[in-house]
Order: sequence, then structure tokens, then C-alpha cells
Amino acid sequence: MRPIDLIRLLSLAAIWGASFLFMRVIAPVLGPLWTAELRVGIAGLVMLAFMLATRQSMQFKANWRQYLLIGGVNSALPAALYAYAALTLPSGYSAIVNATTPLWGALVGIAVLGETMTLRKAIGLLIGISGVALLVRLGPVTFSPQVLLAASACALAAICYACSGAYSKLRAAGIPPGLMATGSQLGAALVLIPVVPLSPLRGEPTLHILMLVVVLAVLCSAVAYFLYFRLLADIGPTRSMTVTFLIPLFALLWGALFLDEVINQTTLAGCALVVLATWLVTFGQGNSAPVKSR
Repeated sequence: MRPIDLIRLLSLAAIWGASFLFMRVIAPVLGPLWTAELRVGIAGLVMLAFMLATRQSMQFKANWRQYLLIGGVNSALPAALYAYAALTLPSGYSAIVNATTPLWGALVGIAVLGETMTLRKAIGLLIGISGVALLVRLGPVTFSPQVLLAASACALAAICYACSGAYSKLRAAGIPPGLMATGSQLGAALVLIPVVPLSPLRGEPTLHILMLVVVLAVLCSAVAYFLYFRLLADIGPTRSMTVTFLIPLFALLWGALFLDEVINQTTLAGCALVVLATWLVTFGQGNSAPVKSR
């Protein structure tokens, strides 16, 4: 791997890790649905502007159904779920549960794509479940029904990524990644519009909060997507997936530095188990990197 590729990989992990930090600050003020809507909406418009500036046709007429469906499952719902979890969970918690996406992807692949359940995958799944259970039950945040509900929301978001990845392989494999990334963000924004009024603002949207929203949308969604696609082209899907291991580490670091979130031995143990499980499943034979958002 070239030094520039390593820099891009670490930068992407740092950016996606920071997304959990931003949601932790924004969601208690704007609420989960407004946080999600502004994130995908602004990101979609920025990405659309880039596509138009580079004279790339979005092919809305041919692909609008896929943009809406994949946007809803892969962006709108996970963004809302992670924003909801941010009301309760430290940013590092959410990032660690998010790292279980390849584990859910393995289960969905077995159920939908006819992939094989190997011993390696089975061990990885068990280790991953154990890591999340350890984190939620014995981490620095006091266990409560609300904590369990928030962790379940993160797990459901990871399942959404896995399901959309399988669907994309079956029904949308012919759509170029740049078009799908942009179209799905715009589709996600449209999907959320009818339900946003159900979530009133929880606080005053100060200039500081609005600036963080723009950074979350532009940096953590739009820029991160294009950076991810560049990595896919330069180093391939398998190496690109190593970003999954690094995101929780950066999320824990940012949370500790900027929000004084506690990192104890249980947090690190849970993170290590999830990362190990992800490595076992991700680098099993026949795995490929799905396109995911954060």
C-alpha cells in the first residue's frame, strides 16, 4: 500500500469516527429525524453539484426507484437510528456496534445470496455478539432499558447496511457507485421529509450546532463517500474494508478528547472482540466490501 493510500485510509476512518461525535452533540438539540434529514439532504446536494460539475448524468429516470429504496434503507433509516442512539450512548459505543455490519452482512449473505456458513464465520459471529453484549452490559455507561434500546437501534442500523448491500448486489449492481452514492443520499432525504415534522426540535439550533451539521453532512458523508470510492479503485475492496477496524478506535479517541467520554477496560475489551470478529468474517473467502454510509 502506497503512503498516500494509507493516509487516505486513516483519514476516512478518522472522518467516519468523528461522525458519531458530531451526532452526539447535534441530536440532543435537533432531534434524531432533523439530524438525519439535514445530514443526508445537504450531503446529497453537495454530491449532486459535484456530479453536475463533472458532467456525469444521474440517470434519474432509469434509477429513481433504486435511489429511493436503497437511500431509505442504507442512509435514511441508519442515520435516524444512530442519531437516536446518540441521545443516550457515548459516540464510541455506537461506533463499536456499527463495526458489526460485516457480521450482519454474513448472515444476510447466507440467507439471501446463498453464501456458505463456514466455521470461521460462525466463530466470528459468536465473538462479535459477545463483544457487544460485554460493552452494553458492563461498559462505563450504567445498564438500563434505554441503553439497551439505543444499542438495539445501532444494531438495527448495521442490519440495514447489510440488507441494502445484499439488495444492491441482486438488483442494482449495474449502477455506477458514484451515481448510487449521490442518488441514495437524495433519495434518503426525500424518504425522511414526510416524517421529519413528527420530531420537533429539542433545543435551540445555535450557529455552532448548524456549523456542525454542515461538517457532518459535507465531510462525514459527501467527502467520505468520494474518498471511499477512491480507495476502492486504488487498493481494492478487501484492503478498503480495513477502515471498519479503525472507525471505533477513532470514535473512542474523539469522544474521550472532546466529550470526556470514559474509556475503561471493558470498553476496550468489547471493542477488541468486535474488531476480531469483523476481521474473521470480513477476510473469509469470498467476501467483498459493501458501500456503507456513516
